[in-house]
Amino acid sequence: MRGLLLVLAAAVLFIEEWGWRPLTALAARLGRWPPFARLEALVRRVSPRVALVLFVVPAVALFPLKLVALWLIHVGQTALGVTVIVLAKLVGTAIVGRLFLLLQVQLMTFPWFAAAWTWWRNTKARVVAWVKDAAPWRAARRFARRVRARWRRLRHHGNG
Repeated sequence: MRGLLLVLAAAVLFIEEWGWRPLTALAARLGRWPPFARLEALVRRVSPRVALVLFVVPAVALFPLKLVALWLIHVGQTALGVTVIVLAKLVGTAIVGRLFLLLQVQLMTFPWFAAAWTWWRNTKARVVAWVKDAAPWRAARRFARRVRARWRRLRHHGNG
């Protein structure tokens, strides 16, 4: 059971890590647009309680959309349902990631939030260590190194 939970945690971690950085960076670039920049400046100044509401609202708001997506899958519209889930995940990750960066100081004033954040970071570190120690990960890394080395050799010989 523990192995299954670690595999599920690794999948969630992969999705979050893969999506969090680039999507949050995209949201930050959008945040440079003057109307969004003004909105972000307002968001940074809210009280901790308002920050918590702002942080939770996107996740709660997307939940009904995910239910609709599951219903679409149930009625045979699998491609549409999966597309809706993926788009909701992408948009949600971008928004929540950006809000977390803007509101982290206020959110950390809640002891339970700070404890949950610490738990998540520690769990993430354990899962990353477990994944990196797994044979498939090591084999994939070796394969990637061979591909990169071959690519460098091909480029070098092609320019010579």
